[in-house]
Amino acid sequence: MGIARRYAQAVFDLCRDGGDLSSLASDVSALDAAIRESSDLRDVLTSPLIPREDQGRAIGALADKMGLDAVLANTLRLMASKRRLFVVPQMVAALRSMLADERGELTAEVRTPKALTKTQSDKLSNALRASTGKDVNLDVTVDDRLIGGLVVKIGSRMIDTSIRAKLNALQNTMKEVR
Repeated sequence: MGIARRYAQAVFDLCRDGGDLSSLASDVSALDAAIRESSDLRDVLTSPLIPREDQGRAIGALADKMGLDAVLANTLRLMASKRRLFVVPQMVAALRSMLADERGELTAEVRTPKALTKTQSDKLSNALRASTGKDVNLDVTVDDRLIGGLVVKIGSRMIDTSIRAKLNALQNTMKEVR
């Protein structure tokens, strides 16, 4: 079990024992959005040039401003004091996974060449729900290198219907014929 997973497990267990998983879920979503949107925050988390004390003050101020639950805020402060903030994105991903498991949901990582419409997202979610028997949350990433189609990953299963994959398969087949 990696360091991010250990921190995530500790936060999850403390919040579950305190009966406050809904607050944790909203805090994790807010923190994830902040990390994705702010390059300055990513720099604070990963830069070895920022002193430990400055990282601690910055992450503490962020936690206070965002109104994060005490358990998560204190964990972030502890991570700053131990120079472990670089694993916060992985900890957030692990917490999302734990929260989804607790609710009986799966998360599908979906790569598409362009953003999905609401109708397309709903159809994909329904198809995956029918296939897995569980509610499926979509984590959609736009990847313009795909040309067309989708790449869907649920757990260890990957379904690649992208044009790029089909072109690569065709190229390999043509090499074998020669």
